[in-house]
Amino acid sequence: MANVTTGKKIWMNGGFRNWEECQIHIMSHVIHYGSSVFEGIRCYEAKNNSVIFRLRDHMQRLLDSAKVYRMNVNYNVEQLCDMAVNLVRENKMKDCYIRPIIYRGFGAFGLIPFDSPVETACICWSWGAYLGQEALEKGIEVKVSTWNRMAPNTLPSMAKAGGNYLNSQLIKMEAIGDGYGEGIALDHQGLLSEGSGENLFLVKNGKIFTPTTGSSILPGITRHSIILLAREMGLTVKQQNVPREALYMADEVFLTGTAAEITPVCSVDRIQIGQGKRGPVTQQLQEGFFRLLRQETKDNFGWLTQVY
Repeated sequence: MANVTTGKKIWMNGGFRNWEECQIHIMSHVIHYGSSVFEGIRCYEAKNNSVIFRLRDHMQRLLDSAKVYRMNVNYNVEQLCDMAVNLVRENKMKDCYIRPIIYRGFGAFGLIPFDSPVETACICWSWGAYLGQEALEKGIEVKVSTWNRMAPNTLPSMAKAGGNYLNSQLIKMEAIGDGYGEGIALDHQGLLSEGSGENLFLVKNGKIFTPTTGSSILPGITRHSIILLAREMGLTVKQQNVPREALYMADEVFLTGTAAEITPVCSVDRIQIGQGKRGPVTQQLQEGFFRLLRQETKDNFGWLTQVY
């Protein structure tokens, strides 16, 4: 893995194994049919300890995603949380990205998944700012993608499933190929949905707007955190249908996600947003978010899990 430091151990099906030993069979169901669900979780080096952000919420969403795909998992939320904490400890990491994954392994051939075993693993590695450290201040250039998000009752967007990210890859590859940092997808109605791996927020006249879960978005945990933090700061947040043109009229636009954290958008389709850099509302939310993660402010929401 380029530009990252991997852990030495991976947790796989009940125990720790060496990184290079964790392999699966080429006939595993997940390889041929995308039958996996996963999470991305951040562990931060904070004031007095390392802390994992909203660990339980992530693991609950992992199990919820597995339930949608009728995967019978052998672990409950508490066991998965303990597994993640122990993985970070085992690898002696202070700041890292954690990836639990549940997938269908090698069993019967063909599309029907029920005879393929449900397997569980968890990996951690060091990973800096997903869209670049500089982007957290200066922002990124994005485009509206020609690829839409899936329509309702086709693929469940509320499940964080591996197969869904084929759509995300198309959005991201098109954006990079056209000279942008990220793509924004529309839903089946032509309304704003989300980025390839991030939720979307707009600021207009001091109010914050974000698409609803009815617009084929993944209900992001960072998204939910920002909504709560913004309201705690006295800001107005509205979850509603948002038309494409609202992007161009916005005072500020920013993306949120575990990997992206809070990344401002400086232009959309080469149209400058606001002053063409991070705006004051985005900056206020960033500062509040990172102060909480560094334990410089009180964790009023109970979001942080101590590692050591």
